[in-house]
Amino acid sequence: MVPRELIDVAEVPGGEPLRLFRRGADHMIVLERNELMNSRMSGSEEALAVMTCERLRTRAGGLRGVRMLIGGYGMGFTLRAALAELGPDARIEVAELVPKIIEWAEGPMAELTAGCLDDPRVRLVMEDVAAPIFDGTETYDAILLDVDNGPDGLVRPSNGRLYSARGLAAAKNALSPGGVLAVWSAASDPKFLKRLGDAGFVVDEVAVKARSNGKGPRHVIWFATKREDDRR
Repeated sequence: MVPRELIDVAEVPGGEPLRLFRRGADHMIVLERNELMNSRMSGSEEALAVMTCERLRTRAGGLRGVRMLIGGYGMGFTLRAALAELGPDARIEVAELVPKIIEWAEGPMAELTAGCLDDPRVRLVMEDVAAPIFDGTETYDAILLDVDNGPDGLVRPSNGRLYSARGLAAAKNALSPGGVLAVWSAASDPKFLKRLGDAGFVVDEVAVKARSNGKGPRHVIWFATKREDDRR
């Protein structure tokens, strides 16, 4: 077996360090004993963007001029899938808190990144994704969150506020009518599903496979849609 090689370590503000490993052509981002991402398993992260766009197509205006916020760059799977789905008038804001993640994207994982951060539709902001969510008012048509392994503060405890009743209310306020909050998770969570419903969203829980070929572990994505008649 090809040994796993430690490439670099990233400090996470308010959390434990992330480690980047390489095994042959594959890369892994690891938090303590939790593998957060693996370059061989892109399917569910891609589905986060593709299935969100499918839902946006059904609303008034469809995908015209979509404004999207992606929380966490990771390995860029979600961003690249969103760019493939959206037209030239789309605007995608990527909020990434850890500078090393972008250094890795432009360094050891540059081939995987495939230049997506240079796309003119993309704006990279180096900050906690909570900032634009809590500051926004009908700012985004979609908010895509993949910053933890589920709806809790795994990577950093303060991320827990994103999944709280207050955080969900802020996300709903930041979405335009008909907008979608999509949250990736390694497993289902009935309590979070209930919180989404209690926040006033129309919720769809979807099971997806980790790999793009339909194999691998089962992950979960919650698609929480703000009703089109839900205005401030």
